[in-house]
Amino acid sequence: MAARVVTWTTGHILASCSTDGNTVLWNTQNGLKLAVLEHPCRSPVRICRFSPDSSCLVSGAADGSVNLWNVQSLKVYRSGTVKDGSLVACAFAPNGSFFVTGSSCGDLTVWDDNMRCLYNEKAHDLGVTCCDFSSQPVSGNKQDVKYFQMASSGQDNIIKIWLVSFTNPIGLELKHKCTLSGHTAPVLACAFSFDGQMVVSGSVDKTVMLFETKTGSILHILTQHTRYVTTCAFAKDVPLFATGSMDKCVNIWEFEPKQLFTGTAQSEEPTIFVEKWSEEEVSEWLCKHGLEDLVAIFRKNNIDGKELLNLTKESLADDLKIESLGLRSKVLRNIEELRMEMKSACVGIPDEFLCPITRELMKEPVIAADGYSYEKEAMEKWIVKKRRSSPMTNLPLQTLVLTPNRSLKMAINRWLETQSKHNETPQS
Repeated sequence: MAARVVTWTTGHILASCSTDGNTVLWNTQNGLKLAVLEHPCRSPVRICRFSPDSSCLVSGAADGSVNLWNVQSLKVYRSGTVKDGSLVACAFAPNGSFFVTGSSCGDLTVWDDNMRCLYNEKAHDLGVTCCDFSSQPVSGNKQDVKYFQMASSGQDNIIKIWLVSFTNPIGLELKHKCTLSGHTAPVLACAFSFDGQMVVSGSVDKTVMLFETKTGSILHILTQHTRYVTTCAFAKDVPLFATGSMDKCVNIWEFEPKQLFTGTAQSEEPTIFVEKWSEEEVSEWLCKHGLEDLVAIFRKNNIDGKELLNLTKESLADDLKIESLGLRSKVLRNIEELRMEMKSACVGIPDEFLCPITRELMKEPVIAADGYSYEKEAMEKWIVKKRRSSPMTNLPLQTLVLTPNRSLKMAINRWLETQSKHNETPQS
């Protein structure tokens, strides 16, 4: 069975959880298996996290159950359950006094260390995917009350930043601070930098984004991954962060904090979106290729990305009145390079758009109880044949309800629109 998540203590114990219903503890020094913690109902375990002091381990399962394990006795200390959906995300507050779980139905639930439910809120449409706490507290609007920043990401393409505090006699407070937007598909992972000033995220749109938490602005857009970006994490003591993807690559990124907060987002725009460039982005492209002298002419003629791709030697000479043959040739060469990059980016249907059952492009994608997306008609036929198991994991489906995956459908439609434009014959 597939391992879903790995997490480790501050010492030498690693925990991994799996769709087989087990959470396994490992010795990182010798690689030996220390213990197997079996889910009481054998439900697939989708998430596990150690408490900050490593005394407890929380695990969340597909049936919505939450188990808090005593790491020393290897027994369940407390149990709970969420109202709807599978548990897919979990994070402990840095002081260990409470933790948060996220469900596939979009709820965030806050629990104390005795498994009492302190708070519940619908946070993300279509489901939560990840949550993470900043290790550094921040001041709030109440004297002597410190808040922890928490980030949550979801199937709704956004990241939300929350302020959370838990003190007596005030109790728990959870306030929405801001929303980080920019991704065009579900955000699968998010993580704070050690100082809490940045959040990194990874998405189904294959991009990695780096945000400033104070302003919510995008600092960087990174496009090196070629498949879903499924995980990300900052290093604690050095200016590095890592991202992992279904393209089977882990990328390590180095940054210089002093250069990040300049107020200007530095991005690497995917060439596949050239036709959506604004006039300003076309101007930046001209400057990047040493064509600064043409910026005024292009702006005067309102040349955006779509117009840029349609330029020909005739339109450059007759419409834009560019007299220099050398400049016209240089523009055309760079436009042709853009077209080639766009074509290479669009070869083949992305695997995530194919139904796992039929291996065909999905038209009406739905999410099943196993968390995977399928073509609606194919999954309904699968169920009609009395197959109550998951096509992907072969485990029993907890429910036969199929939820429309609107975000994936929108992503597929955008991709199809892009393909139709690329298949049009360029003007000569």
